[in-house]
Amino acid sequence: MTVEEFNNTVDLYADNLFRFILSNIRDEEKARDIVQDTYEKLWLKVSDVECSNAKAYMFSTGYRTMLDAIKREKNKTDLTEVSNKNLGRNEQYSDLKEVLNEALSKLPEIQRTVILLRDYEGYNYAEIGDLTGLKESQVKVYIFRARTFLKEYIGKLENVI
Repeated sequence: MTVEEFNNTVDLYADNLFRFILSNIRDEEKARDIVQDTYEKLWLKVSDVECSNAKAYMFSTGYRTMLDAIKREKNKTDLTEVSNKNLGRNEQYSDLKEVLNEALSKLPEIQRTVILLRDYEGYNYAEIGDLTGLKESQVKVYIFRARTFLKEYIGKLENVI
């Protein structure tokens, strides 16, 4: 990959990568740092990465960098489990994006990641498997479970609107 191709890759995919990371970790500064680290790693491997594989390399590297950051953060903080009994929504609310983001934040990390890659970024099952290191069948299971949870969490559309 040439310097010009690297710059084009940055221009084309930086926003998508940032949105993907941000939707997973919900912290703009950390998301920017992860994207920056991803581009640094791509720059260090610029001679080894082909331009046609740059997007996949970026997303898989960004995903792994994000996982490393999350693991470091988990070691620093005490996380509590969410009770499934309190996950339903009973009150009416009209901001669908906020409701969906809240529901996505309740998903386990891997389910959130695969659902975002599939439904937000448009990757197919095989590509998601390559990016996350999962088998295609595992990706399908995680997406099914995530969609089932989201459906139960959000409930009927009339309750949300």
